[in-house]
Amino acid sequence: MTSLLETPVPAAADALTLRRGAARVLLANWTGGSTVPSRGLYPHQWSCDSAFIAIGLRHLSVRRAQRELESLLGAQWSDRRVPHIVFSPAVSLDAYFPSPDFWRSSRAGAAAGAPAGTETSGIVQPPVHALAAWLVHCADPETSRRRGFLPRVYGRLAAWHDYLTGPRDLGGGLAAMVHPWEPGMDNSPCWDGPLERVEPAAPGSYRRADLDHGQPAERPTDLDYGRYVRLAADYRDGGYADAGGGHAFAVEDACVNALLIASEHALARIAAETGGDPAPHEERAARLTGALVERLWSPAEGMFLSRDLVGGHLIAERSVAGIIPLIVPGLPPEIVEALIATTAGDAFRLGSIPMAPSYDVTGHAFDPSRYWRGPAWFNTNRLLERGLRQYGRTATADSLRTSMLAAAQAGDFAEYMDPFNEQARGARDFGWTAALTLDLLAAGRPEEDPARTDGPSNGVKA
Repeated sequence: MTSLLETPVPAAADALTLRRGAARVLLANWTGGSTVPSRGLYPHQWSCDSAFIAIGLRHLSVRRAQRELESLLGAQWSDRRVPHIVFSPAVSLDAYFPSPDFWRSSRAGAAAGAPAGTETSGIVQPPVHALAAWLVHCADPETSRRRGFLPRVYGRLAAWHDYLTGPRDLGGGLAAMVHPWEPGMDNSPCWDGPLERVEPAAPGSYRRADLDHGQPAERPTDLDYGRYVRLAADYRDGGYADAGGGHAFAVEDACVNALLIASEHALARIAAETGGDPAPHEERAARLTGALVERLWSPAEGMFLSRDLVGGHLIAERSVAGIIPLIVPGLPPEIVEALIATTAGDAFRLGSIPMAPSYDVTGHAFDPSRYWRGPAWFNTNRLLERGLRQYGRTATADSLRTSMLAAAQAGDFAEYMDPFNEQARGARDFGWTAALTLDLLAAGRPEEDPARTDGPSNGVKA
């Protein structure tokens, strides 16, 4: 079998075929106001997915990319959180679990400001949204300004960041996540230790709809799922309140906070573009960067680790979340060099295998097929590609881009893939895989970088 590392960047004709295939996926998954990640497995709107999808969708339709973000932000709670799922009333309750009748957001979340007319989940996902909004704007600044896109979303995005750095700062100066679904890497081995404290929900109290569409060997175990349900039910029954502590699961995740920093830099650009003051966003990005290094950097591991706030220690598991902070501008040079070395080292082997795995391939819990316990994902690898390029590792970034495009073509835009044999895993025709394929096919432009300080180009105002 030919390794994807040996496959050249698609020629013009192949690139056109790949573009058409990715466009087909996004058009098929479009519901009229947003894009579902997968028609079968994920039939609603997901927060993080919509941000990544908008980044790719801008290459097909800027207006549709804007609508993707606007529809999500339209379900924002008055306490400023952006929920991780916005449910479609057209989808039957048994199509996905936990369904709206489990979350009961309009009732259980009323005190926290859940919208009365839209059912959502009560937890959150990583804050990619401001970065996505800036990139969507950059795709067509004239249309963006004519439609008032950035002024419409800026206040909501700023409020979202205020929520993460306010109620979700549980004392460490970083945003904390209170459920394994929130960091986006649901069943990562990083959460095994913290989850041991959680008594799982009784097996007969819920039905796993995900197994109607996914192979059990590729999905979280029943034990893990029971713990997810218990945590979500307890959070719901507490009115989705963040204050007062008492969370059985509370972690500071490196990827979440790196994305928050990158999006804070994007908010600075958005503020300047809309006539506001970028300084508060720049200052908060700097504070968060300092806290990220102080609290989550492990010199011994050469990467960032997650911090268990209940147990009061760093979690000694190496996941891809710990190298994604390469997207953060202005890291100390010694940290950048260590991160680069770690990406190519025994744990992630970037350069000797096609794409970075989601978990240390030498780790005790590594599984090349099971969800976030080893497979390679397009969103994390796209972030790594961006970070490598930011710090001048162009050759490594180019090689990763080549591997990703080849994997997209060979795997029918799969949700994730085995990092060694390139076999597709999870759902096919997956939204963010198709979207990020489009983004990789379109050469990045320097004015899109929200951390640039040397001014814009192509008519983009600073």
